[in-house]
Amino acid sequence: MMRKLKIALFFLTIIMLNSTVSATMNVIVITDPTGKDPNGAAAGSMSFSENMFQSTFIMSKEQQFAVLSGGEGNSYQRLLAIVKVISLLENGATPSEAAGSANSYQGIRVVVGGPTIGAAVGGSFDAYVVTVDDSGVITATLRSGGLAVLPAGQRGAIIHLRNTKGNPQYGTATLIRQETAINIGKMIRDGYSSTYIVGKVFEEVSKDAGEKYGGGAVNLVSGISTGDMFTPEKLNETGFPMNEVYTKVCPVDGWSVSYPEAENYERCPIDGSALKTVYAYEALASAITVTQNTVMVSVSGTEETGLVQTTQEIVKASVKKNGYSANAIAASINKGIGNGLLVGVNYVEPKDINIKQNSKAVGVYFTPLPNSRTSPAWNLPVSAGLLNILGNIQTAIGFVMVLLVLFRSTLITSFKRK
Repeated sequence: MMRKLKIALFFLTIIMLNSTVSATMNVIVITDPTGKDPNGAAAGSMSFSENMFQSTFIMSKEQQFAVLSGGEGNSYQRLLAIVKVISLLENGATPSEAAGSANSYQGIRVVVGGPTIGAAVGGSFDAYVVTVDDSGVITATLRSGGLAVLPAGQRGAIIHLRNTKGNPQYGTATLIRQETAINIGKMIRDGYSSTYIVGKVFEEVSKDAGEKYGGGAVNLVSGISTGDMFTPEKLNETGFPMNEVYTKVCPVDGWSVSYPEAENYERCPIDGSALKTVYAYEALASAITVTQNTVMVSVSGTEETGLVQTTQEIVKASVKKNGYSANAIAASINKGIGNGLLVGVNYVEPKDINIKQNSKAVGVYFTPLPNSRTSPAWNLPVSAGLLNILGNIQTAIGFVMVLLVLFRSTLITSFKRK
């Protein structure tokens, strides 16, 4: 656990020393304080400002807590505050004790919490604490600075919201903070899950207050994160606008395409089905929500966002159709490579698919293609160097034709294996 936190903090240090990272919207929602509902606690951050990297929320899967940071103070001070808060939580401190330590760092805000331990916000903040009792009575209390607590065992939420300077919707935070807090209470009362509610918060705040760039969210019970789905790719850039269209998805086979490329598609190129348009806030809620058919897919060997997302959709569709079969998943992925949906990676084998059915998790291990190729090369029974030499003379085409004739059976067998 500590090793993971040290790695996270290492990258957090690099980011903070290069540029300010500040979330202006932090939210944590707890709909099931027993911790039994897999979607019973969720949290997230976003802002109008730049550099909304995942460091704005740190999650412990083992101890089921989240640390959300923000504030207008010095970045180095915020790093110190985060380290202090994590250390306290690791050593058994309550959310109020951990969040309260943020008051020692000028201008810094920290929100902490988990499904069974409650939540708290400390430091410099303007937040509502929302509670919903067993009879459905909603209480939304405005708190500014110091410490505010959602007690353990209580259904409720904490939402902080301020406007970033330069936001065209500057001045809306006070009203939207209140309205969103009340809406959170209503959704908790009406039985919606925490993950769904966090998605609706992202929708409302991004549309009505303009603090719209991801950021992202986490499911604290099930240990799922949006990761870098919405965070900026480079320093000093904004993340993805959470109130804009994010992707188009085929409801039948899981094929998907991200915007702006999605503008060129109305129907699925595989089965002709009408594509469903998904907004970023919908994609966020879906990514952290566990359902009966949920499959958590991790992809190694490539960092290409589009390739990762398409692989995830292909795997989910394969599991839905064929169950947790490594052979079927590998075949589905290879079909995607063969028809050009997945580029830049070699064909996979069943051994490249790591399945943990009890936790509904699938790991896919790709081997990137060398020399920036986009499709796998045939395994010709001669060296690539020889073909490169022959490529400079006119007999190269004739030589390749001879190879195709002489080694036809070898090539077909190799192709079928892939």
